[in-house]
Amino acid sequence: MAKVSAVEKNKKREKLINQYAAKRAELKAIIMDQKLPVEDRFRAQLKLGELPRNSSKVRKRNRCEITGRPRGYYRKLRMSRIALRELGSLGLVPGLVKSSW
Repeated sequence: MAKVSAVEKNKKREKLINQYAAKRAELKAIIMDQKLPVEDRFRAQLKLGELPRNSSKVRKRNRCEITGRPRGYYRKLRMSRIALRELGSLGLVPGLVKSSW
């Protein structure tokens, strides 16, 4: 199990990402629009810099839904390799067979 504080910090980041997603997208669209004057684009860039850092998507860490482990994460299943192996051994993942020879 991962530290509870690390998992909670990641949940807080997810909440901020969802809260500021529309505003970030709007500001980025202004910044990338080459037709607008440079002053407007620069102002948008400053406003984007004033937003909380944790509201950026890249600061979110993919973590296992079951254990909170940050490494060995399978995106499709949203769990770590260790949790996947345990559930597979118990027969709880459809189509997964643990091989042994």
